[in-house]
Amino acid sequence: MQTPYRKYDKIPRQKSDPHITEEKFKELKTRLDKLKNNQRPREAEEVKRLAAMGDFSENAGYQLAKSRLRGINQRILDIEDLLSRAEIIKPIKNTGQVQLGNYITIENLETKKSKTYQLLGSAETNPVSGIISHNSPLGSALLGKEVAEIINLEINAKIIKYKIIKIE
Repeated sequence: MQTPYRKYDKIPRQKSDPHITEEKFKELKTRLDKLKNNQRPREAEEVKRLAAMGDFSENAGYQLAKSRLRGINQRILDIEDLLSRAEIIKPIKNTGQVQLGNYITIENLETKKSKTYQLLGSAETNPVSGIISHNSPLGSALLGKEVAEIINLEINAKIIKYKIIKIE
């Protein structure tokens, strides 16, 4: 008899970026508390109620409830893992170099347009609102640079030049 396995067992899970802000840390703790104390007990009760109906093989509601419970348990494990490895981002002011947590204003030397970004960990990125990851091409190019430095970034076989205007 062959041992059953789930699809996600085949794919190695990559550890998420542990760099998060204090606000994100608190948000994750709140979400973890809600999952453990509200959602998981409610879903476990639903599984118990549906299990009492009898035949598991043809009980679609039971199968779905078990699946939701497994999903909740996996989210709890993921959040607990991230919180245990979390490194809180606390930028040091006035160092003159780009580091995690800084707001960086850069200017595209071709278009002469400037934009301000905040450099954070991968868990909090939102490029539309100006939050980029230190793992992104632009974020990794900016790390450690100083005001007035020019950065060459290759995107789609085209080199784009940026100049650092301000670091906050």
